[in-house]
Amino acid sequence: MGYSNSVYKAASDTLHERRLNAEKAAERRKEEVYKKFPRVKELEKQISVGGIKTARAVLAGGDVKDAVSKLRDQNLAMQAEVRKILTDNGYPENYFEPDYFCKKCNDKGYCDINGKTVRCSCMKSALIACACAELNRNAPLSLSTFESFNLEYYDKTLDPKLKVSPYDHMSRVLRYCQNYADNFNSHSESILMKGATGLGKTHLSLAIANEAIKRGYGVIYASAPQLVSKLEKIYFSNKEDDSTFDMLVECDLLIIDDLGTEFHSQFSVSQLYNIFNSRMLSNKPVIINTNLTIRDLQENYTDRFVSRICGNARQLDFLGRDIRIRRK
Repeated sequence: MGYSNSVYKAASDTLHERRLNAEKAAERRKEEVYKKFPRVKELEKQISVGGIKTARAVLAGGDVKDAVSKLRDQNLAMQAEVRKILTDNGYPENYFEPDYFCKKCNDKGYCDINGKTVRCSCMKSALIACACAELNRNAPLSLSTFESFNLEYYDKTLDPKLKVSPYDHMSRVLRYCQNYADNFNSHSESILMKGATGLGKTHLSLAIANEAIKRGYGVIYASAPQLVSKLEKIYFSNKEDDSTFDMLVECDLLIIDDLGTEFHSQFSVSQLYNIFNSRMLSNKPVIINTNLTIRDLQENYTDRFVSRICGNARQLDFLGRDIRIRRK
């Protein structure tokens, strides 16, 4: 998977910081024990010197095997004494060892499998998280929370056709989105939010994104025009770069805003379908926001595309009058 240099650097920096923090914490634990038990500090120093003595014995020649064996036995005895002091005083045996975030690679990002150096799963996760952050840099996440969603902008008058007021209906929509966010996981159901402009679709989808990100999930938010434009640039640049498509498929939650406002072409329809279909096959959720009705979607996209969305996503209708106009 090809990521930009800035994403690689950000992911590497993340792992380096984790490793550094783990090692610093281990050093602090050592100093804590050294102050309480000077004997441990003395033993650790002798163990360290023992390694130098072993190297000197090898260089000096003579009965190397016997000298090395004696030094090894001395070192093992001192290590055993350190472990005994630790355990006798309520510390675990490995108290001085760094507690790395990833136990497979010790936060190096790469590990050896069958003699081959391969990218660790923690590095893959860090790359996706950093790539998500880069793509989301311009998303108004900080402005869109459940707390800032104001139901008072919705009419409380009963709609005779729907037999419910926009206020009551949107109260239920809000509760559903809050519950969805509270229980979100990477295999939650997909959502199709549809309704006229300015009814809160973007706000609530980003409020869900906010909560998911706080819990450590990788979220990508993009408007359909931005998404199609980026995919077109990559496709027509003749560069072999599948990282963007892979991120869109692999992230924990993908939010596509303003579906239907992008430039329509065979390319855009096929790309959007491929993304959505790939995520459905992987049982990964998508939130799609659109101002179009189901009939409009059928006219603008293929029947297969609309059928896939409608068959795999919970439909949430947004009712009322344009909130942005009412605010003014």
